[in-house]
Amino acid sequence: IGDKSPEFSINEKNFLEQNKGKVIMLQFTASWCSVCIKEMPYIENEIWDIHKDNDDFVLVGIDRGESIEMVNKLIDKTKITYPICLDEKSEIFELYAEKKAGVTRNVIIDRDGEIIFLTRLFDHDEFDEMKDIILKSLTKN
Repeated sequence: IGDKSPEFSINEKNFLEQNKGKVIMLQFTASWCSVCIKEMPYIENEIWDIHKDNDDFVLVGIDRGESIEMVNKLIDKTKITYPICLDEKSEIFELYAEKKAGVTRNVIIDRDGEIIFLTRLFDHDEFDEMKDIILKSLTKN
């Protein structure tokens, strides 16, 4: 928390540069992660459904180390509608966590590109705090 978020590419475009001035939520996930699967419907219902039409908010799931087939199975299983990208070699993940670290984590980045909140695993109180931080960040100019 407090560090500038490292830049990375999705579809050969610099993600942070493309979303400069927006509040960003990165959700690191994988199809084999039971905690991720538990958390994803909460992200869908309590964050994505509320903020998806806000042009100042970006949410992207980043699937660590899997193929598109596995990601599609994860989407089918969780019924999420927010975008998920592939991180087949875990290169994006490793910008935010140690190589052998667990995958269930969220990163909230403010409009200035600074990391303002991190989660690990899934705790309802921490999740509610993250929702509050997102909302407060979106209402700041």
